[in-house]
Amino acid sequence: MINILSKEIYNKIAAGEVVDRPYSVVKELVENAIDAEATEITVEIEGGGKKKVRVTDNGKGISKEDLPRAYLSHATSKLKSAEDLFTVATLGFRGEALASIAAVSRMKIVSKRNGENAYALSSEGGLLGEVGEAAGANGTEVTVENLFFNTPARLKFLKSDMQEEGEVSNMMARFLLSRPKIAFTYYVNGKLKYRSYGDGPESALAAVYGAGTVEKCYEISAEKHGIRIYGYLGNQNFSKSNRSYQSLFVNGRFVVNQTVAAAVTNAYGAYLMKRQYPFFVLFLDVPAEIVDVNVHPTKADVRFADNQIIYGCVYSVVSAVLDGNSKALEYLVPVKNSAVQEEIPIPRAEVGSALPDSKPIPAMTYEAAKKELSFDVSPVGGRTPAPRLFVENEPFTMKVSAPKPDKTERDAFEENRAFLLEKEKKQQEKIDPATLVYKGELFKTYLIYEIGDDAYFIDQHAAHERLIYNRLVDRVSSRDVLSQPMLMPFVLSVNSEEYAFIMKQLPLLKELGFEAEEFGGTSIKISAVPLDLQRIDLDAFFGEILGSMESYNGIKIADLLKDKLASAACKAAVKGGENLTADEAKSLIAQMNGDMGLRCPHGRPVAVKMKKSELEKLFKRIV
Repeated sequence: MINILSKEIYNKIAAGEVVDRPYSVVKELVENAIDAEATEITVEIEGGGKKKVRVTDNGKGISKEDLPRAYLSHATSKLKSAEDLFTVATLGFRGEALASIAAVSRMKIVSKRNGENAYALSSEGGLLGEVGEAAGANGTEVTVENLFFNTPARLKFLKSDMQEEGEVSNMMARFLLSRPKIAFTYYVNGKLKYRSYGDGPESALAAVYGAGTVEKCYEISAEKHGIRIYGYLGNQNFSKSNRSYQSLFVNGRFVVNQTVAAAVTNAYGAYLMKRQYPFFVLFLDVPAEIVDVNVHPTKADVRFADNQIIYGCVYSVVSAVLDGNSKALEYLVPVKNSAVQEEIPIPRAEVGSALPDSKPIPAMTYEAAKKELSFDVSPVGGRTPAPRLFVENEPFTMKVSAPKPDKTERDAFEENRAFLLEKEKKQQEKIDPATLVYKGELFKTYLIYEIGDDAYFIDQHAAHERLIYNRLVDRVSSRDVLSQPMLMPFVLSVNSEEYAFIMKQLPLLKELGFEAEEFGGTSIKISAVPLDLQRIDLDAFFGEILGSMESYNGIKIADLLKDKLASAACKAAVKGGENLTADEAKSLIAQMNGDMGLRCPHGRPVAVKMKKSELEKLFKRIV
């Protein structure tokens, strides 16, 4: 028997496609405020957004008659016919957001249109109350509390408050960047996190990433084949350890799009070190009819009518700027002359301005674009252009073929592994240190010991390094780590995604001997380090951590710290080339406790054994 689901059950199911996390609640509400032509937007969250989300704007507001309609599924003021889907110029358009949010929360809307009274309407799990008069300024205030209170199965799959907060903060940063003419204020648990004043893109970039970032970027503005490309590109020496510093906005909407990301990354190819990624805040304004925004439930991606043209336009502009060819002068926005505070006027797009008129790309331009942007795979001028990887009218994909292993062949890897394990066992021998006779040193690096018909050559640096490392690891394991206060605290400035990740690791960092705490905004203050790691490079240490952030489950800071302990041991150990006295040499072998199978933290053997018979074979005394 087929059951027809009730409206309440259907709305709860449908809500999962639009509202799956607190950040999506904030996203939908802020986008509604932007579409309402607000110039000031305040966002407040508590408990990572699970406890409360409040978005207040000074936009056009909702009339008393429209308040109940706002809660209805597929109720929207932004579309009137199916044809409008092909020329969408607003951030929201499906009319699903408010109904979906209301179905899984306790929600209240207070709104006032200019010249009218303010009215309020509450909802609990989608059940509406009565419209009543309220106090309020022009605009709308939406409060969402106890998200997923009536769908506990969904609630339990949410992340921790800190992680959910990080997602919201990351998205708010994108709103500041995409709408620099809107003044945003963002609070987390009552504390100010972000504030922008609506005074332009440079100010918005500084509000999110700091004023120093602006100085490391090129500001670009280009129009190519009917496509406007503008924003900020990190210079050739400014890169990041993960992709969380990459922001793309298509027609004002933040998206993650493989075609554009590949074009930018390939353009930077000659300038990036391994495991480094470009920094960019890039805007693309394209005619609405050549981009489909209705391909993802959360509008997180878009589909272009022709990926090759989009890829080619972005790649050619970015590579021209980075390579400094003649076209770069056309694309770079002139820097203000500090002496006269003037700027050479050039045609340019304003970041966050109104979307371009929806005019089709002329046929001649479109065909010219296809011809110009058909890349060849042969090297040109020392740079290999990105190969043509696109099928027209299809999303960007790249397939890599790999040979399949022949299962009938013997498993050489397993054979090698077994051989090495057997060899390792033979080397792991222990002898009584008291039976070893010290015979001197070789090349001021290798200590020589004799026992019976065997000689042992000990690498003094590798041995000492291993002993120090073992001591450090024991301290960490027993939580007996001492901290060394820093004369000047180290302030780690990160973005919201990285901040949430590091804050989640604070308990472990403290166990390891770091004293770390939040320092306002998205900064973290380190005021003490483990005593044994006084010379640690904190920039490099946290850079390695954040470089692996994208695989959240794969990174273990404890494992990374082992590498740092190894480095500290290496620096503290006696070096090759240093003279050791006979007493120091005996002390070292005594600390080894006769373990001749030791290896340094980097895997090199500490001791090498040579039998008398092997030496006599070298001198042809025996055959």
